[in-house]
Amino acid sequence: MTNVLTVYYSRKGENYFGGEIRSIAKGNTERIAEYVQKAVGGDLFELETVREYAADYHACTEEAMAEKKSNARPALKKLPDSIDQYDVIFLGYPNWWGTAPMPVFTFLDAFDFTGKTIVPFCTNEGSGLGTSVRDIRRECPDADVREGLSIRGSDAADSETKAAAFAVRNVK
Repeated sequence: MTNVLTVYYSRKGENYFGGEIRSIAKGNTERIAEYVQKAVGGDLFELETVREYAADYHACTEEAMAEKKSNARPALKKLPDSIDQYDVIFLGYPNWWGTAPMPVFTFLDAFDFTGKTIVPFCTNEGSGLGTSVRDIRRECPDADVREGLSIRGSDAADSETKAAAFAVRNVK
């Protein structure tokens, strides 16, 4: 039996949807993470930063760019106690400036992923996975980092079938 953990970072509130800013109650990546967890079981864990990003979308993007430029590792409110019991870790995030947000790297730096399978999935509005899979491989050189899934954030609510099929393929 494969033990699965789905970890995700997601943004609620103002988000970019194909040319316009809209406010959403549930983040796009959170929605996909729930679809993944529903399809393959296991535990679900949300990454939350101690210091919240700006509510304003454009201000948030500037904060994210500054963090990327400085290779920051923002403090998280909590981490899983351990990942030892998990074989497969689905890792979800929005594409921020061409890669995963820096809080995702805070999580990756906190554990030893040797022998683990990491399965990335990313929401975005057209930029795909960017360099995120390569960046995760660099952070976790002793893990089996799979090819990721890219889902357009504005399509997230209608992507359960796609996310579930991806998840099932990656736990076999």
